[in-house]
Amino acid sequence: MGHTHHHHHHHERSGKNLLISILLNIAITVAQVIGGIISGSLALLSDALHNFSDVLSLIISYLANRFTTKRASSKRTFGYKRAEIMAAFVNSATLIVIAIILIKEAVERFFQPEPITPALVIWLSALGIAANGFSVLLIKKDAESNMNMKSAYLHLLTDMMASVAVLLGGILMYFYQLFWIDPVLTIAIGLYLIYMGYDLLKSSTKVLMLFTPDQIEVDNMVREISENPAIKNMHHVHLWQLNEQEIHLEAHIDFHENISIQEFDCILKDIEERVYHNYGITHVSIQPEFGKCHSHQVIVQD
Repeated sequence: MGHTHHHHHHHERSGKNLLISILLNIAITVAQVIGGIISGSLALLSDALHNFSDVLSLIISYLANRFTTKRASSKRTFGYKRAEIMAAFVNSATLIVIAIILIKEAVERFFQPEPITPALVIWLSALGIAANGFSVLLIKKDAESNMNMKSAYLHLLTDMMASVAVLLGGILMYFYQLFWIDPVLTIAIGLYLIYMGYDLLKSSTKVLMLFTPDQIEVDNMVREISENPAIKNMHHVHLWQLNEQEIHLEAHIDFHENISIQEFDCILKDIEERVYHNYGITHVSIQPEFGKCHSHQVIVQD
């Protein structure tokens, strides 16, 4: 019960931090659009577009964070436990798309540099760094243990780095008229974005596709459970991650003898404790069998 309360409190805190970040990003976007039009800065306008896409991503993360706390029902027996994984998948995919667009724009701008009004660019990019830096610090802790919050964190971190690039570009343009520096920095940020986004996209895809969690060796686990003298073999094993807190195991176990339900309950309790402590598996469903004649393969394509 204490864990549930802690988990709910964690969701409330991260939801509140996301909401603050959304409002800050809306303010930055509006300021940068106005500033970009006045100064004629394509860098500021592309940064504003990037910020706006982050507002949408943060809203997705916020909604997923809210949905996760909704209770299960007869229509949704798992509730919305996968909402945050889906948000992480969508956000990491958009992160890569945005990075490709930024790189494409930067390459074009590199060959056709445009003179701009650097002073306004410097001030507005500094505002972007301050607001996004604050947002990054707000959700950094939650990003360490949650894919959804990590996707929001990466969007904000990228925003901050893009603003840093625009600021450096603005300073160099102001003092040295080096208009090519802005696209070079933008390309560097875009490549970093693809690198980070791909890692998160891969992790969230594995969860959505019901892949076996990386840290679990199925054969080792089956061998360990089968050491019990009452167990003949373990087969039809399915192992998947529901979300970042829950790993589910279901399997068929063939017994040497026609044991009682009471004896099976004792064996089941031992299996649950063993897989929880050794593999982090939180939910176990076992189908007991005796004398059945069918495939005893550990992994079966149902």
